[in-house]
Amino acid sequence: MMRCYKFVLFVIAAVLACGAHAFDPFVVKDIRIEGIQRTEAGTIFSYLPVKVGETMTDEKAAQAIRSLYATGFFRDVSLEVDSGVLIVVVQERPSIAQIEIVGAKEFSKEDLLKGLRAVGLADGRIFDRGLLDKAEQELKRQYISRGKYSAQITTTSTPLERNRVAVKFDIVEGDVAKIRQISIIGNQVFKEKDLIGLFKLRTPGLLTWFSKDDQYSKQKLAADLETLRSYYLDRGYLEFTADSTQISITPDKKDVYITIGVTEGPQYTVADVKLAGETLIPEVEARKLIKVKSGEIFSRSKLTESTKLLSDRIGNEGYAFANVNAVPELDKDKRKVNFTFFVDPGRRVYVRRINVTGNTRTRDEVVRREMRQLEGGWYSAEKITKSKQRVDRLGYFSEVNVETPSVPGTTDQVDLNISVVEKPTGNVLFGAGFGSEGVVLSGGITQQNVFGSGNHLGAQVNTSKVNTVYSLSFSQPYWTVDGVSRGFDLYHRKANPAALGLGLYDTSTTGGQARLGVPFTDLDNVSFGLGYESTNITAYPGAPILISNYVTTFGNKNTAVLGTVGWGRDNRDSAIYPTTGAISRANLETGLPGGTLRFYKVSAEHKRYIPLTRDFVFYANGEIGYGGGYAGKPLPFFRNYYSGGPTSVRGFYPANIGPHDINGDPMGGSRKLVGNVEVLFPFPGLQNDKSIRVSTFVDAGIIGSNYAFGDTRASAGVAVSYVSPFGPMKISFAQPFKTQFGDRTQKIQFQFGQQF
Repeated sequence: MMRCYKFVLFVIAAVLACGAHAFDPFVVKDIRIEGIQRTEAGTIFSYLPVKVGETMTDEKAAQAIRSLYATGFFRDVSLEVDSGVLIVVVQERPSIAQIEIVGAKEFSKEDLLKGLRAVGLADGRIFDRGLLDKAEQELKRQYISRGKYSAQITTTSTPLERNRVAVKFDIVEGDVAKIRQISIIGNQVFKEKDLIGLFKLRTPGLLTWFSKDDQYSKQKLAADLETLRSYYLDRGYLEFTADSTQISITPDKKDVYITIGVTEGPQYTVADVKLAGETLIPEVEARKLIKVKSGEIFSRSKLTESTKLLSDRIGNEGYAFANVNAVPELDKDKRKVNFTFFVDPGRRVYVRRINVTGNTRTRDEVVRREMRQLEGGWYSAEKITKSKQRVDRLGYFSEVNVETPSVPGTTDQVDLNISVVEKPTGNVLFGAGFGSEGVVLSGGITQQNVFGSGNHLGAQVNTSKVNTVYSLSFSQPYWTVDGVSRGFDLYHRKANPAALGLGLYDTSTTGGQARLGVPFTDLDNVSFGLGYESTNITAYPGAPILISNYVTTFGNKNTAVLGTVGWGRDNRDSAIYPTTGAISRANLETGLPGGTLRFYKVSAEHKRYIPLTRDFVFYANGEIGYGGGYAGKPLPFFRNYYSGGPTSVRGFYPANIGPHDINGDPMGGSRKLVGNVEVLFPFPGLQNDKSIRVSTFVDAGIIGSNYAFGDTRASAGVAVSYVSPFGPMKISFAQPFKTQFGDRTQKIQFQFGQQF
C-alpha cells in the first residue's frame, strides 16, 4: 500500500512556521521502527512523545524528530504514516570500530588514547566528524604542551562493514622547540641576568635535556612571573607589575623567544605598624609575632609570615577560622607605607572527630596515639602541626596530609582529617652459596611495623663457617598508653677466619639485652638497658696483634654485664624528607660489676636541618665518642669505635679510618670524632618528588686513642638518595682530600636495602 505521508524535520518546521497542518491528527494504531542496527527499539520508543492509542499531531511529530536528532545516534530521521501506523525511519551514525595511532614517540599510545577518550572519541562510541576534529586538536594540544609546535597530525576515517569506521591518526612529531632567549625590559634596579636566574624556564644548558626547563610552558612561565614579583616585593617594590609577556615562535617552529615587560616602581619603607580588632592575646605578645618593623624596607614574605604567625597563635586558643588581614596605607610622596593588622578571631571551635584514611596496613591506633590534638578539645593549630609531625616521623608513610573542614550545619565544629600514603616498612635480605665451606645460607629481615601494629621486629641468620650469626630483636614503642617502650635483643656471633686461613683466631659471642624507654616530653625520650654477654676468643700462633693483645690482657673467656642509659630528642618535620629541625642523642654504655669486662663508652650525636630556600636545605652532623677501661685496662677491641664508609666518612672503605696493624687491618680506637656538612636539594627536574634528593658534602673523621687533629681523614663529593619502590638507595661520589699512609679509599659507594 502506498505510504500516504512522509515528514522530514525541515518540512515540518516550514509547515509549522506557516501555521498550517501537514496532516490531520490521527490515532496511532501501531508504531514501527525501521533502519536500526545497533540501537535498541526501546531506546527510540522512549524518545517518542506519543504511544499507541494516543493522537498524533504536527507538534508531536516535530518534537519526536528533534528528540531523536538530539541523541546524536542518527544522521537522518523521518516519520511516515501508513493506515494509522506510525513508521519511524532512521539512519544510524557509524560506530568507531578501532582507533590506530601511528608515529607517536613522545607519549605512550595508552596516554594518547586516554586523552581522546576524555573528548568522547573511543572504541564503540558513535562516530562524529566534528568530534574527530576536536580530538585532533586535543592531540596537538598535548604535543604543544611538550614544546613540539611543529607536530603534524593527519586523520583518516575508513568505512567498514556493519556501519562502522576505523579511525587512524598519523603523527609526525617534529623537533622540540627550545627557548633561545628570555628578555626582560623595563628593569633598572636589578640586572637582567640576575632576574632571569630566578626563573625555572631557561635557555638550553647542561641538564636541561633532563629537566625540560628549556621548553616553554605557560604554567612554568606563570610560576616564574610570580617568583619575579615576589623577588621585587620582598625588596620593597610594592607597586611592581609585570605589564606584558610576549611569546614569539620562529617560522620553523623550533625556537621560542620570551619577552617580559616590567614596571618596578619606587622602593617603600615601613613607617608604622598598628594592631586593630580583637587579638585575644596580649598586645606585647602579638607585636613580637609581627616581623614587619618600622623603619625597615618592606618585605612581602615578612608580611605573610606575620599574618600566619598571628592567625596560628590565635588558632591555638581554639579560633580555627581567625582572619588576620594586613591593610597597607601608601604615602607615595614619601615612599612610606603604614600597615594595620586587622584581627577577626571569628567563632571559637572544637574538633568533633579525627578521621584517618589511607592506612590499609597500619592500624588506626598507631596513628591516633601520635595525636596531640584530641577529639572534643578546642582547636589548636600548634597541636595539629605537632600531631602531623609525629605521624610523619614514624617513618611508615611517604605522605601525611592534614585537613580541618568545618562540620556541615555547624559554626563551632571542625573535623581533623589525616590522609596518609603508606610505604614499605620492611627490609629483607636472603642469600645462598656453595663453596669450600659447603652450602652457606644467609638472610635477614627487619619490619618496623609488624602487622600494622607499630612494633619493630628484626632477625638475621648467617650459616657461614667463617662468620656465623643468629640474632633476634623486638621493640614495642607503646608498651603503655603513655608511650613507655620496651624491647629485647638476643644474639650469637661466631667468627672463625682460621677455617679458611684468613686469620689464626676464632671468636664466639652470645648475649642478650632488655630495653626500656620512657618519654619525658613530646620530643624527649630516655632509655635504659640491661644485658649480659659472654665472649670466647682463641688466638693461635701468628694471630693478628689486636687479637693477641686482647687475650694477653683479658684472657680467652670473658663476661660482661652491660648497662646502658640514653637520651634522644627528635623534632624533625619528617623522618623521610626532613627540611627543618634536629635529632640529638647521648648514650652511656658500661660494663657493670658482675662481669669480668669493665669498661665505659660515652657518645653523643647531633643532626640539624636548616632550610636555606624552598628547595635547598643545609644539613650538619656531629658525633663524638669517648671510651676506656677500668683498673688500668684498655677498652676491649670489639668495643672500639670505627668509622669510614657510606654512613660516616664517605670515600673511605668501611671501618678503615684510624690506626692499622702491621698487616694493614683497621684496629679502631677509643676516641671518635666525625663531622658531616651537606647541602641537600631536589634532583634537577624533579622538584616535587620527595623520594629523591641530591647533596654536596664534606665529611671528616678521627679515630684513635686521642683526638689528634693531625689524624683527620676528610673527603668531599656528591651523593644521590632515592627511596625507590624496592627500597632505599644511596650512591655517593667522594674524593678523599686528607688521608694517611695505608688508608684504603673507595670513591664510589653504593647502599641498597630491599623493602617489602
